[in-house]
Amino acid sequence: MMAALSGNGGAYNRLLTEVGAWLQRYYARRLPASHVDDVVQEALVAIHLKRHTYEPERPFRAWMTGIARYKWIDRLRSNNRDRSDPIEGLEVPIEDHASEVSGRMDVQKLLTQLKPAQADVIRLVKVEGYTIQEASAATGQSIALVKVNIHRGIARLASAIDGDQDIA
Repeated sequence: MMAALSGNGGAYNRLLTEVGAWLQRYYARRLPASHVDDVVQEALVAIHLKRHTYEPERPFRAWMTGIARYKWIDRLRSNNRDRSDPIEGLEVPIEDHASEVSGRMDVQKLLTQLKPAQADVIRLVKVEGYTIQEASAATGQSIALVKVNIHRGIARLASAIDGDQDIA
């Protein structure tokens, strides 16, 4: 490294060749084979760009190993960040809401066939969960009228579903 830093091109080529072989072995033990060549190149570029930080009184191998280690960690982080493979054995159940949506659509269709006052209070109390008092306040109907409209509306719906009469 000292000869390479002083401008000896042959020494620099030899250094890169020897470091490249060492890096191949270093990464081959730590990474999948498909990643080794890329990380070796990244480490060689980093060594080239950071060569001015090398201190001759310190061991070259420790300096080089530090750079190699950081490039290895960078690759591990990159692999984990980019991973889009599903985790094996982990299956998240997804509920099928098709029947619920279909049922809501059927109820809405049936409610359109009732008188508006009946449909409104049935929707509020039986579908949306309002209390009788809340439905009365929301529609302006008296509490007694809300109860009557719910009772009559449900009776008409039941008859229509059973096929006894057409509610239209």
